[in-house]
Amino acid sequence: MAQLLVRNLAEDVKQKLRRRAAKHGRSMEEEVRRIIEAAVGGREAEDFGWASRLAARFSEIGLSDEEVTALELRGASSARPAEFE
Repeated sequence: MAQLLVRNLAEDVKQKLRRRAAKHGRSMEEEVRRIIEAAVGGREAEDFGWASRLAARFSEIGLSDEEVTALELRGASSARPAEFE
């Protein structure tokens, strides 16, 4: 199997990986391996939580980039509470 060395990884990223690996009961190396495999299509998205499973389920809808952008809530400057009459 191939090996990969990642240099200059920020300390906070390393700590987040360590916590994520611990949460899943894996070594950091195994956690990183699974993240990379999922990113390139080597593993099922369901290994990484409900949001990934939800995204995978609805990926068949085939929204355009513009439609996805319109649905995004991140970066919205003014969220308002719902109004009921």
